Amino acid sequence: MFSVIIPNWNGLRFLPTYLDALRTQTYRNFETIVVDDCSTDGSREFIAKEFPEVRVIAQETNRGFASAVNAGIRVARGEIIVLLNNDTEADPHWLEEIARALELHPTAGMVVCKLKLYDKRDCIHSAGDFYRVDGIPGNRGVWEQDRGQYDDARGVFGGCGGAVAYRKSMLDEIGLFDEALIANLEDVDLNWRARLAGYPVAYAPRAIVYHMVSATGGGAYGSFLVGRNFIWVIAKNYPRGLWKKYWRAIVAAQLKITWDALKSWRGAAARARLRGQLAGLVGLSHWINRRKETIRRASEQDIEAVLTPLSRRGGER
Repeated sequence: MFSVIIPNWNGLRFLPTYLDALRTQTYRNFETIVVDDCSTDGSREFIAKEFPEVRVIAQETNRGFASAVNAGIRVARGEIIVLLNNDTEADPHWLEEIARALELHPTAGMVVCKLKLYDKRDCIHSAGDFYRVDGIPGNRGVWEQDRGQYDDARGVFGGCGGAVAYRKSMLDEIGLFDEALIANLEDVDLNWRARLAGYPVAYAPRAIVYHMVSATGGGAYGSFLVGRNFIWVIAKNYPRGLWKKYWRAIVAAQLKITWDALKSWRGAAARARLRGQLAGLVGLSHWINRRKETIRRASEQDIEAVLTPLSRRGGER
């Protein structure tokens, strides 16, 4: 059984699109859980009236994506946890393709889906996440026309939290989303923990979801979280041996982010990104100490093999 978990915050306008799409899924053995993160737009009442089959978990305070998803996972009945953003529309065969990938890859801890642009459906938003050796994550194929060039798993580090499936047994071992990250890169952190624990990642290019892209998030606060969480995810997860090999590239990448933000200083997002980097540095020692929480069964050679080299750029978050 699958548990499809959808965090929602004042997303009333999106509810009919994504919930109707779940009603048309060809794979039917699933439950739907909407975690409402203290909405004030009538989302809960609308779901109760129009989609009574949906379980609603009501958060009494807005605590962000990671907390909302974790609340859903804790009450889920399924062996497979499937995440879906609320600003999406799933292809009717989405869950069926995830089920097929799980059957073909019985040891995989997660199944990565393909996200396309909602309003330009021949273009990719994410064909899986990559993670570059300089500590920069991103979306494979972002903004490119989909010609099947990303239908293999080469370069896939993990899944984008907008549409991804996890085995509950893996989450029970490596832990849920890190709520201290709040939002942005919480999925990258989980990808790291899955890879470090040695779980293979399966990619299902025909498990397609159409994404409206930051229709319910982003802005200056999102830029702050990205700037901060880039640094914290590196500190918490990046293997020591690979750090010694690539630290110059990692530092250079952060300095480039700083320089680009300084050049755009008048923009609120740029200033927030700089504040995020500062917050990341302030909290650095705490996150380095948290490295001991992570299961590390995979060798550093295995981890390096799934990282993207510096020669391949573009698509950064």
